[in-house]
Amino acid sequence: MNDIVYVGKHALTHTVEKHMHNYCELIYCTGGSGELVFANKTLAYEEDSVAIIPPMIPHRNHGIEGFTNIHCVMSDVSLSFAEPVIITGLKNRHLRNAFEALFYYYSSDRSESASLVSIYAQLIIATIETMVSTDVSFTDIVRQITDTVLKNYPDPGFDLNDYLASFSFSTEYLKKIFKHEIGMTPRQFLTETRLNNAAKMLGSHGANLNISEIARQCGYNDPLYFSKLFKRKFGVSPKNYVREEPVIGDSDGTKIYQ
Repeated sequence: MNDIVYVGKHALTHTVEKHMHNYCELIYCTGGSGELVFANKTLAYEEDSVAIIPPMIPHRNHGIEGFTNIHCVMSDVSLSFAEPVIITGLKNRHLRNAFEALFYYYSSDRSESASLVSIYAQLIIATIETMVSTDVSFTDIVRQITDTVLKNYPDPGFDLNDYLASFSFSTEYLKKIFKHEIGMTPRQFLTETRLNNAAKMLGSHGANLNISEIARQCGYNDPLYFSKLFKRKFGVSPKNYVREEPVIGDSDGTKIYQ
C-alpha cells in the first residue's frame, strides 16, 4: 500500500527552502532543471527526471533558470532507498501522465477521486521499481552491496569489512565505485541507513521503546555511541528527538512536513 499524504505542483520556481518530510517524497521534474541540495551531497536533475527522497532527510531545491514539477509524499512506500536518488533520462510519457493524473485527482472533488489516487500511486511506484531494476547506472556490484546493507543493517554483528572482502575486487576499488554511484562510502551508507531508520522508529514508536532498544534494533550494541552518531546527524539526542516530536522546525530552521 502506497498511501498518498500530499500531492502538489510547482509552477516556474527557482528555490524551495530547506525542509524535510515524515514520509517518502517523489518529485517528477516536468520542466527546467536544478539541484537538490542535501547535507552530504548535491544531486542535479533535468526535465523528465524523478527524485526519490526517503523520510526525514533535509533538503532544498534550487534552479538558476527555474524548474516546474509535480511532487507527492507517500507513506508505506515499497521503494527501498535509504538515500536520495535521481533517475534521469526517463522520457517515459506514461510515468509523466501518471504523475499528472495523480495531481488532478488528488485536487479534484469527484466521487471516484480517492480510488483513482490510490491506483495512480501504485502505478507510479510499480513503474519506478521496474525502471530501477533495469537501470544500468547502478552496477550489479553496487546494487548487491546496497541490498545487503539494507537487509543486514539491524544486525549489530554485521561486519561490513568482512563482507566487502568477500568480493574478488579490492576494498578500495569497491569503495570508489560505490561512492561514485551512491555519493558516499559503503560505511557511510550503512550508518545513514541505521540512523534514518532509528529516526523513523523514534517518530512512530518512541513512547514505547527505550533508546537502548532502538539502538539495538538499528544495529548498535552501544547506546552511547548510537546517541553520539544520532546527535551528530540530527542535531539533537535521541531522547530530545522523541520529546520534540512532532515538530514544525528543527534547530537549523529546517521545516518538517508530513
